[in-house]
Amino acid sequence: MTNNAQRPFGRLLTAMVTPFGADGTVDADGAARLAVYLVDEQRNDALVVNGTTGESPTTTDAEKEAVIRAVVEAVGDRARVVAGVGTFSTHHTVELARTAEKAGAHGLLVVSPYYNKPPQAGLVKHFTMVADAVDLPVLLYDIPHRTGVAISTETMVTLAGHPRIVGVKDAKGDLAAASWVMRRAEFAYYSGDDAATLPLLSIGGVGVVGTSTHFTGVGTKDLIEAYERGDVAEARRLHQALLPLYTGIFRTQGTILVKAGLAARGLPAGPVRPPLVDATEAELAQLRIDCADAGLPL
Repeated sequence: MTNNAQRPFGRLLTAMVTPFGADGTVDADGAARLAVYLVDEQRNDALVVNGTTGESPTTTDAEKEAVIRAVVEAVGDRARVVAGVGTFSTHHTVELARTAEKAGAHGLLVVSPYYNKPPQAGLVKHFTMVADAVDLPVLLYDIPHRTGVAISTETMVTLAGHPRIVGVKDAKGDLAAASWVMRRAEFAYYSGDDAATLPLLSIGGVGVVGTSTHFTGVGTKDLIEAYERGDVAEARRLHQALLPLYTGIFRTQGTILVKAGLAARGLPAGPVRPPLVDATEAELAQLRIDCADAGLPL
């Protein structure tokens, strides 16, 4: 059984979208209402705000701070709030990390610097400078198909030695690499790919930072708990049942379909910001099919 020290943010986290008003401005009240839904109805242990799913590339620093404060006020007494602060600039990331700490965040998600493709020594320096700048636990985010650079096994083990770098949201899809890190360091592995949650659990992962979990949270929490109590057959059944939405939410960019689905359920969402575009009628129709296939009709 995994203990709480080994899962620093619980088992189930959702990378929350940022609701916008019809005019495209951040809807802080909507963010608070969505956070309550995700914690109280979808059983999330923690929420990640201002991540890529939260359209962080297109929100200002002030908007990011407003979202953190709104979500902390809404659910911070019963869930952890993890702030995405990663950028391709180390100094800017440090600034965002300090602001998130002052705004009440309980932890940070720091993605690898994207586009500029730093060497591994640069990744170590980047993550270390951020972790040294705050007193919050830090979750790395390894998603090389977005950033252009993977965090190597050796780099991950090195970073695991930092007292405030506690784990990783793993979207690399390399179970062998993850196994080698977990063999050599006590490090919390959260799946960054909804459909990979069960496979990652099987080698020592602790949970998921999900996207479809805006809708699949209850079932995904049940899946993780079933695996942890040794009921692998039930965990596999839930994995297979939820698979149409685990994968279907990414038929186009995940934020687009999450916002379309939330709107269909009457929950705060609003439009996406350019360069994203809102879901088409055909995409929404397919999402309805995927939700129905997963037993979660819109």
